[in-house]
Amino acid sequence: MLFGSCGVLDDEKVRKRIIVPVAAVRDEGTSYHYAVPSEEIETDPEQVRILKNVLERCGYPYVEGKTWTSDGIYRETLPAIKERREAGCLAVEMECASMIAAARYRKIPFIQFLYGADNLSSDTWEIRDLAQYGLNEAEKYMALAFECGLEMMKHAQIKSQDRGGM
Repeated sequence: MLFGSCGVLDDEKVRKRIIVPVAAVRDEGTSYHYAVPSEEIETDPEQVRILKNVLERCGYPYVEGKTWTSDGIYRETLPAIKERREAGCLAVEMECASMIAAARYRKIPFIQFLYGADNLSSDTWEIRDLAQYGLNEAEKYMALAFECGLEMMKHAQIKSQDRGGM
C-alpha cells in the first residue's frame, strides 16, 4: 500500500478527489529492471477494485486514470505536460510505475492512491502548499491506507482459503 502527493495535470478532473492509478506511463528507469519495456504499465485490476471499494465504503470521491511516472526532478516541461495530458494522464509522480513493476515481479499485491498538490494543468506552474492542498489531510490518508491494507489482507486470506490454504 502506497499513497502520496502528485503534480496535477488535469485540475478539473482531479480537484478534491483521490486519484486511483489504473496505469502509469513509464518515464523513469527502475521499472525497466523488473518488467519488459513498454510505454505504460497497468495496475492489477483486482487491486484497483479493492481500492475503489474501500474509497466508496469510506465516502471518498475518486477519479480513475493514468499517471505519469518520472524520476527526473523538474522535468515537467510544457511540451511534455501537453503530451502526457493528451495520453490521458491525470497526474505526475515519481514511483507508481516502478512500484507496479517491482510488485508484479515479486508477485505481491500492490495498491497506490494519490492526492493532488502542485497544479501543472495551466501554462504556468501553480505551486500549492501541501498543507493547503493535501498534507493537512495526512491523518485521513493514513487511515485510508490502513483500511486498504486491511482489505488487501482480507482478500488475500479469502483467496488462500479458496485454493485450500490455511
